[in-house]
Amino acid sequence: MRRGERRALACASTLVAALTPQLAHAHLVSTGLGPVYDGILHFALTPEFVLPVLAIAMLTGLRGRAHVRLALVALPLAWLAAGIVADATAIAVPDALAWLPLLVAGGLVTLDLRLSPRATTVIATLLGIALGSSNGAALAQAGAGVRGVLGSTAAVFVIVTLGAATVTAWQTGWLRIAWRAAGSWIAAGGLLLLGWTLR
Repeated sequence: MRRGERRALACASTLVAALTPQLAHAHLVSTGLGPVYDGILHFALTPEFVLPVLAIAMLTGLRGRAHVRLALVALPLAWLAAGIVADATAIAVPDALAWLPLLVAGGLVTLDLRLSPRATTVIATLLGIALGSSNGAALAQAGAGVRGVLGSTAAVFVIVTLGAATVTAWQTGWLRIAWRAAGSWIAAGGLLLLGWTLR
């Protein structure tokens, strides 16, 4: 076999291997390290979860320490409770509404409204219920169960803690505008997801 024929055969076999259908997973949940790490990874790899949680961290950080303290309790507890219920019952917020938390949380950061601590706590709780139920249902399908929900809840707590602390410490002058601009990008992501859902 000549050199050109070998090259053509190699290209053809590579093309056949690339076009041969295989079992594909669009969103892997399993890390091989156990269900707690699977829950953390599932949270970290799902922008529809991470971005609204970051937006709540920014919202409470912009509002002050009292708001942050309440959200640090409300959001993870609501996430955990909704995740456990969704794991047991498979009741979750429909995927078609995944755009809503992005749009609402990002929009609130962008608007920089003067909310009371009670209002931000209610917003954080509702967000935790909505996203926690979707997360719990997904982890139940993957077999991670309640331990997976515990892992994702720990990740939520860490993200809110670090994000809110950063925003609280750095919000003078142009930095406050930068946080609001980041919120507008999260809201824009919600609009894009809405458009994708409606297409």
